[in-house]
Amino acid sequence: MWDQHMHCIFSGDSEALPSDMINSAITKGLDGICFTDHLDYDYKEEPGLFDLDLDGYREKISECKDKFLHSHPDFKIHWGIEIGLQPHITDKNNNVTSKYPFDLVIGSSHVVNGTDPYYPDFYKNRSEDAAYTEYFESILDNLHTNADFDVYGHIDYVVRYGPNKNKFYSYDKYSDVIDEILRSIIDKGRGIELNTAGFKYGLGHPNPTEEILKRYHSLGGEIVTVGADAHKPGHIAYDFDKVPDILKDAGFKYYTVFENRIPHFLKID
Repeated sequence: MWDQHMHCIFSGDSEALPSDMINSAITKGLDGICFTDHLDYDYKEEPGLFDLDLDGYREKISECKDKFLHSHPDFKIHWGIEIGLQPHITDKNNNVTSKYPFDLVIGSSHVVNGTDPYYPDFYKNRSEDAAYTEYFESILDNLHTNADFDVYGHIDYVVRYGPNKNKFYSYDKYSDVIDEILRSIIDKGRGIELNTAGFKYGLGHPNPTEEILKRYHSLGGEIVTVGADAHKPGHIAYDFDKVPDILKDAGFKYYTVFENRIPHFLKID
C-alpha cells in the first residue's frame, strides 16, 4: 500500500528529514509514498509558517529519489503538496500548481474565515455545532472557486480540535452540507482521502469517518487516496492495518495513487 499524505522539514510543523521518512516507509513494507508538504498562504496565526520553499523542497525530494532508486529500486517516491485553500488566494495557489510538476495536489481547509480550527479561538462565543457547520460551509466556498487540486484532504479535520472532538459529531448531523460537498467533488472529477490521523488523535475513526466514505461511494465517488498525515517517521502508515476493511466496507475495490496528477487504481489486498 501507498501512504500519500506526509510532511517533512519543508513543512512549518515538521522537523523530520525526508530520508528518515523514506526509511521508515521502507521498513514498514510500503510500496510507495508521496510527500505532501504544507503551503498555506495568508496564515494569520503564524504568518509565514507555511510559506513553502518550493524549489528547495523539489530539489531535496529529487535527490532522495535518486539516492533510494539504487538501494531500493522497487520502492516509489512521489512528490506532492498539500495546499491550504481559501477563496481569496485561489489564483495564487493555482499559479503554484501550474508551475510545478507535482504528482499529487491535496487541497485542504485549514483556515476558515481567517482562523485555523486548530486554535481555541475558533470555538469561542458560539456552539460547537455552529463552528463545525462553518467549517463545512467553508469547504463549499472553496469548491465554488476554480481551485486546482486532485483530492480534498481530511474533510472533517475540524473534529480533531473541537471542544468535544467527535463526541457529539456524526455524518447524519451534518449530512445536508456534507452531501453537497461530496457531490461537488464528484461532479468536478476530483477525489477525497482516507486520512488515518483520526486514529492518532484518539477519535477512533479516520478523517473523514467511515460513514462519509460510504456515502461518497454510494454517490458515485471512485477516487480515494490513503494517507496517515505523518509529521514524523513513526507515524507513517499509522493504523494502516485498518484501511483495507474500512475501504471494502465502504464499497471500494480499489484505492488511488496519483502520478503526474493522473489517478491510477490499485486493487485493495
